Amino acid sequence: MKRFRRHGHDSQRDKLKQELFQFNKTVEHGFPHQPSALGYSPSLDLLAIGTRSGAIKLYGAPGVEFMGLHDENAAVTQVHFLPNELELVTLLDDNSLHMWTLRAHNSVSELLEVGRFTLTGPPGAPPSVTRVTSVLALSSGELLLGTEGGHVFVVEVPGFRELEERNISVEDIQKRIPEEYGPRRNLECVEALQENPRNPQQVLIGYGRGLMVLWDLQKKCAVQHFLGTQQLESVWWMEDGITIISSHSDGSYCHWSVSEEDVQSQPNKQETPYGSFPCKAISKILQLPTKQGPPYLIFSGGMPRASYGDRHCISVIHSKTHIALDFTSRIIDFFVIREGKPWSTFPGEPSALVVLVEEELVVVDLQSEGWPVIQTPYLVPLHCSAITCSHHVSSIPLKLWERVLATGELQNTHYSRKPWPINGGKNLAPDPPQRDLLLTGHEDGTVRFWDASGVCLYPMYKLSTAGVFHTDADPNDNMNQGAEGEWPPFRKVGCFDPYSDDPRLGVQKIHLCKYSGYLTVAGTAGQVLVMELNDEAAEQTVEATVVDLLQGQEGFRWKGQARLDVRHEPVTFPPGFQPFALVQCLPPAVVTAIALHSEWKLVAFGTSHGFGLYDYQQRTNIMVRCTLNPSDQLALEGPLSRVKSIKKSLRQSFRRIRRSRVSMRNIIGTPLQEINARLDAENLQDMELAPVQRKIEARSSDDSFTGLVRTLYFADSFITPSLWAGTNGGAVFAYVIRLPPVERRMEDKVTAHPAKEIQLMHRAPVVGLAILDGRGAPLPEPLEVAHDLARSPDMLGSHHLLVVSEEQIKLFTLPKVSAKTKLKLTATDGSRVRRVGVASFGSSRVEDYSESGLVVLTNLGDLHVVSLPAIKMQVHYPCIRREDVSGIASCVFTKHGQGFYLISPSEFERFSLSARCLVEPRSLVESSNSKAPISTSNTNQTQQDGRLTEDSRSVWSLMEHALLNDESEYTRVL
Repeated sequence: MKRFRRHGHDSQRDKLKQELFQFNKTVEHGFPHQPSALGYSPSLDLLAIGTRSGAIKLYGAPGVEFMGLHDENAAVTQVHFLPNELELVTLLDDNSLHMWTLRAHNSVSELLEVGRFTLTGPPGAPPSVTRVTSVLALSSGELLLGTEGGHVFVVEVPGFRELEERNISVEDIQKRIPEEYGPRRNLECVEALQENPRNPQQVLIGYGRGLMVLWDLQKKCAVQHFLGTQQLESVWWMEDGITIISSHSDGSYCHWSVSEEDVQSQPNKQETPYGSFPCKAISKILQLPTKQGPPYLIFSGGMPRASYGDRHCISVIHSKTHIALDFTSRIIDFFVIREGKPWSTFPGEPSALVVLVEEELVVVDLQSEGWPVIQTPYLVPLHCSAITCSHHVSSIPLKLWERVLATGELQNTHYSRKPWPINGGKNLAPDPPQRDLLLTGHEDGTVRFWDASGVCLYPMYKLSTAGVFHTDADPNDNMNQGAEGEWPPFRKVGCFDPYSDDPRLGVQKIHLCKYSGYLTVAGTAGQVLVMELNDEAAEQTVEATVVDLLQGQEGFRWKGQARLDVRHEPVTFPPGFQPFALVQCLPPAVVTAIALHSEWKLVAFGTSHGFGLYDYQQRTNIMVRCTLNPSDQLALEGPLSRVKSIKKSLRQSFRRIRRSRVSMRNIIGTPLQEINARLDAENLQDMELAPVQRKIEARSSDDSFTGLVRTLYFADSFITPSLWAGTNGGAVFAYVIRLPPVERRMEDKVTAHPAKEIQLMHRAPVVGLAILDGRGAPLPEPLEVAHDLARSPDMLGSHHLLVVSEEQIKLFTLPKVSAKTKLKLTATDGSRVRRVGVASFGSSRVEDYSESGLVVLTNLGDLHVVSLPAIKMQVHYPCIRREDVSGIASCVFTKHGQGFYLISPSEFERFSLSARCLVEPRSLVESSNSKAPISTSNTNQTQQDGRLTEDSRSVWSLMEHALLNDESEYTRVL
């Protein structure tokens, strides 16, 4: 009978688990790692980015995001949307073509791969015959594929059927080339394919050698030849259908005219924008007309090779304005967005220049004075300086949120006020139920605040800590402006800057109190800054309190980095978080743990040498505890020294060799079974196994970094206010804190006295500490109860101390501190706890029901949820690849069962363990399938279906002729 009741209870619990827990990877925040291709659909108003890892990502209006992944582990080299359709085609570097579609399912669009195709040549043909180098999506719904061998194949889509009778062979092209041009010479690969914007039956084929051929698809013959002699890079066909612009490898571009002549041997005009000295290739060029003035000429490359060959530039020329936009990483591709009504006879004014470079997406406003950059709502480069740590804060109060947002807007005055120009699709995701912040610390000493409430990780505010210290940076150095009269006229754009003035500025730990507005930021050189949010600029001196964590112990010599030099003169801090107190740890080692209690005005900090407690209201240090083991020499060498670890590895290797020799000498006269058992035991004892294979055993007290402080925790339990510290050697230190009355807080000193020490028998590093109240719930955060955002803890029942080590979760009774129960995670598989957090899980069915759980991430990349206070395993999900060490190390949990981890230096993967709280894109993209004669916002094929009236064509011809010859004539035509 008992077994039946137990079984029923288990079934009920399993059902409840399904209502509480559900694992989903929901959205990727940030900038795609290693982008390799760019595409844009004017009709859908969607942007597409392909990557070297085979991912394809689509973006529209903020919140409209799609992602697909090719099965092949190959780079995406080209992305092309089909005109006025919901399909796009990708080309991979393995020469395969893939068709993708946005298909609606349950009123939400999904990005699906619906076909793949690889060109096959005749038997015995070389691979160059079918190696695709250029793709053109015709307005008729077909694909032209130019190849390395010079052939052009016609493929029907979406079925990917090759139309052999319409293929264009290189032999057909060479037949009518004039003899003096050299018909027997190789024309090289097809570099460019362009459709005539006035006649969709004509296409322009550009060959690498410089030859361009106007081909009639209906008549299946060449109409005109343009005999270029320079290596061809790209081709642009003007909207009039008459003028063609070609760019070349010598940094020049040429104008050609479409006429009834069979051959044009010389261009109408040839220019080299940056002088007669050898220049780099102009890899892409376009020219766009305007209604009220001269056209925009935009091209990438062309810089003087000797002086500026290392620059990554796009030049924009309009009337008398000429700017070379200078990027900090290589240019992948660019396009121009044009505005206008769909059925207007004019294709629209150039509105924004969208540039994809290796490390960021930059959008330039072409309609505002000075051409400022538009702030991107997504695709923001999180790694503009390398991310060194993360901190998530849930449920931000509205007042703090608005102050942070207003401070960020003051910083962004240099951005364009124009709204984001890409707005395809509909965002159907519900509004976020709360306001969440993700804070990222960076190598250059900055902390960036991100709106992590919804699908878009939006930048709100950037804080720099470098102003507190003397660095090599010149505060008056403005990198965004070129020198007066400089040629070429460079202007730095983008925010990606991987260089740090001083690596010691790197931020290692962050803690924000959302109720008081206090922020602590700890760095690489032992610096701990305490900051307060101020809406006005302030000039003040930040005085450092030096704390010696070694407490004057003799015989120790720090071999690591020196501490940062603090500015003794007053420093003007802009509005925002401003530092008012600084703790400088000695030795200046990396700060490994911090804790902030804003109600008590206390900050705890820890390094590899010990921990301390600081009163930031009285600006005094309260206590210091050295945790350094006398034999732990590695902790004294600092993060830049690897000598000790190398010596240790070599020493252990030689010991293994010696032991194996001794074992072999003892083999004689010993039974074989006993020999094998002994060798197996010795190998298991001494082998340095990989993390997933490590034998679980008690650690020696002389292991390296045993004194490193892994976690700090303030608790206001029924006993008394206290501070708890856990170390790398499995030790837990408890200190009782005596706080003076509120009315005497500024006069009387805060004191801290040691109360208890716990040494875990297995000596595993302590990665988490918490105290559970009488109801078994974790204690609320400081000031949380005072703001009526949490119920008061139960102070009548007995409290328990929760200690999470790398190998087990253990519960102790308080105040006696005796072990009550434990859960071992490492009994068989060798996994170790890497990250831990407490989260609330709400039921997806019953709105008022929720449970607290302990979320655990192991070094195998697995996620566990453990019930509190029963310490029982609830669910287990694989999340991160075990080989992804940086991803596991970067993981951060939220208070509502979600989490973030870095899947690349520039991207966060967001996941959810909660069945109720889920942030994921829900978008719908619909095709207008418009039959309008002109698609006004296209850059490459402005009139995609080519159905213009004769009157429209004549007007266009007049306008383009006027633009090219005389501005006043252009105005008269209008």
